[in-house]
Amino acid sequence: MVHVRQNGVYLLKGRVMMDDMQPVNMAEANRRMANAGCCPLPETAVDKDEARKGTIAWRILNSHNVSGEQSKLKLRFDALTSHDITYVGIVQTACASGMKEFSIPYVLTNCHNSLCAVGGTINEDDHVFGLSAAKKFGGIFVPTHQAVIHQYMREMMTGCGKMILGSDSHTRYGALGTMGIGEGGGELVKQLLKRTYDIAYPDVVAIYLSGAPAAGVGPQDVALAVIGAVFKSGFVKNKVLEFVGPGIDNLTVDFRNGIDVMTTETTCLSSIWRTDEAVAEYYRIHGRPDGYRRLEPGDVSYYDGLIQVELDKIKPMIALPFHPSNVWSIEELNQNAADILRQVEKEGQKQLENPDLRFNLTHKLAKGRLKVDQGVVAGCAGGTFENIAAMAGILDGQSVGADAFALSVYPASQPVSLALSGNRMLEKLMLAGATIRSAFCGPCFGAGDVPANNGLSIRHTTRNFPHREGSKPDNEQIAAVALMDARSIAATARNSGILTPATEVQMEFAPPAYHFNQKVYENRVYQGFGQAKPAEELVFGPNIASWPAIRRLPENLLLAVAAVIRDPVTTTDELIPSGETSSFRSNPYKLAEFTLSRKDPSYVTRAKAIQAMEQKRQSTADNPAPEVDAYFRSALPAAEYSDAAWQKLLRDTGLGSVIFALKPGDGSAREQAASCQRVLGSDANIAVEYATKRYRSNLINWGMIPFTVAAKDQDKLAVHDVIFIPGIRQAISSDAEKVEALVINQAGKSSLELRLESLSRDDRDILLAGSLINYYAG
Repeated sequence: MVHVRQNGVYLLKGRVMMDDMQPVNMAEANRRMANAGCCPLPETAVDKDEARKGTIAWRILNSHNVSGEQSKLKLRFDALTSHDITYVGIVQTACASGMKEFSIPYVLTNCHNSLCAVGGTINEDDHVFGLSAAKKFGGIFVPTHQAVIHQYMREMMTGCGKMILGSDSHTRYGALGTMGIGEGGGELVKQLLKRTYDIAYPDVVAIYLSGAPAAGVGPQDVALAVIGAVFKSGFVKNKVLEFVGPGIDNLTVDFRNGIDVMTTETTCLSSIWRTDEAVAEYYRIHGRPDGYRRLEPGDVSYYDGLIQVELDKIKPMIALPFHPSNVWSIEELNQNAADILRQVEKEGQKQLENPDLRFNLTHKLAKGRLKVDQGVVAGCAGGTFENIAAMAGILDGQSVGADAFALSVYPASQPVSLALSGNRMLEKLMLAGATIRSAFCGPCFGAGDVPANNGLSIRHTTRNFPHREGSKPDNEQIAAVALMDARSIAATARNSGILTPATEVQMEFAPPAYHFNQKVYENRVYQGFGQAKPAEELVFGPNIASWPAIRRLPENLLLAVAAVIRDPVTTTDELIPSGETSSFRSNPYKLAEFTLSRKDPSYVTRAKAIQAMEQKRQSTADNPAPEVDAYFRSALPAAEYSDAAWQKLLRDTGLGSVIFALKPGDGSAREQAASCQRVLGSDANIAVEYATKRYRSNLINWGMIPFTVAAKDQDKLAVHDVIFIPGIRQAISSDAEKVEALVINQAGKSSLELRLESLSRDDRDILLAGSLINYYAG
């Protein structure tokens, strides 16, 4: 079904694979080419470095690189995109950094807090701010309910060979020939200021597709199978996935898009696909035929690994709580439901870290089959035309029943809704008992269709992290989400909530022709790029607050450990909850109150106490307050310093908090997972490794040092420990790759090596300045 090869491979003519050799044996290569019915290659040896340039990814990255070095990329993108829980902070950061107008097409969409259901006026206030920013700086503004962020970008902004940067982790347009990268807001600010996105040249892994999916198997099934095969090993972390192979020809573009957007859950950096006439037709349908050009690997291309996917062997899949990688086939789950669910309950209980809150799935069993409470199909993954049309085919003339099970469907854009309405697909769904909603991302991040307590929702969305369904465990409310494809959700709905794979439904379905009507956007979307109006005023609602002032990195740091998380992986949802808290993302102070609220509710209190002491230290620098002196004396051996040296130490040593986690940052690109810690006075994170590049980038852009420690040292830290790091400013400035720190606790003192891995010169300068805002402000 899915086979992973972590050794390098050569791909010949995009079809024939050969194991890593140096150089390629062309005689053997041509023998295999002949067996595959391909024309022979020239009898010229090709080495690995040249073959790397045969990938589609290399050509696109190289064309956007302005560094002049292939190993160290400085990328400039073709367009940017954000939604309504990220763009306010990005615009404010860019303004504080000196931006006068958008130097690149920047699309501001409104699909996360679009219901304006929480917090009074604050969500619509953000939308008004966004429109005023688009007018003032020359942006593109997509009003609420028009499209989810990635569907609009697919329809209107992609192009073969382009690159798009978005402040959302699911920025993926590879199936349309566009490399998309999801990052924190700081990286978009750099692009707006005509700076670059800096990375080492990434490894490129081939995903070789063969065969054709069976009837009833959808894109989410393929995506979950791949995620399940690679996530836990971290094999593709921060790499580019390049989709190749003959199986692509057997997939529609909507099907490809559905697989592609889920590659984020593998922790890869980006994705790109071979393009063909089907993609050309997509661009013609959307009125942009010039957006197409053929992309395919060269005659010989080298990949740093291979994932082989036999599409014909993929079965309907389900990702059980609480991660997209917790994957089983529905067939296997139905055969062994009690055993599998007990295992999931055991692991899920650990993630909840609340022994008083009982996580239970086995009570959902009815005669050995899992009975779910709700089905939802929504967003960039689920709400595509073909997914919803397939659901209509399965539910045509059927009923979801008049019992507890409910089905909600959110088309991903108004043009998609219009097309589904025109061919009566929405009518079929509505007659079956489904409810049809507007374009909205809420069910994906915990702000829509919240099930009842102890409920289980099956969703064709992107994630099923804890509380992504909107439950509130601190109020003793708990529910869960399992991810499935829209087709099997429809089959389950047809069976009144009894878990059913779509392959068990007898039906013949061919997706109807799709007709895109751009008039929807022409009449509603504000197109302001290149037409900045500097005289326009930004419109601020009462909840929109500026970022607090942040100090520069001091000479030394004294860090109080405010939280320790020993989970194998910590998601950004656990660092700062999604859902209704998103309404406060335009107010750094209010949002920061939710930091780690579901993981360590005492964290905010601890961090604030340390922050208050630091504020007192700064305000009494020339004559330290007694409480500051007492705090430092409780942590450091004052007897080792003369009076003058002690006074200098207090002046030159910043006091901050720090979080330790084994592997933080899986999931969302949202910068608030880092900025909220900074607002509360955090100066660093310490980890064995970081789950994603984007979270680590967010730390750096907010002036927080991304320390790492050896795995053997992971047990050296506990809450309330104090870490003294002398000379940290000099270490950062001088390109040091590690510093020696002193850990102080009731047991005494011990040394700890803190690593400063893979920090570029710009990274170091931002850390020295204290934040990206300070760096640009000078």
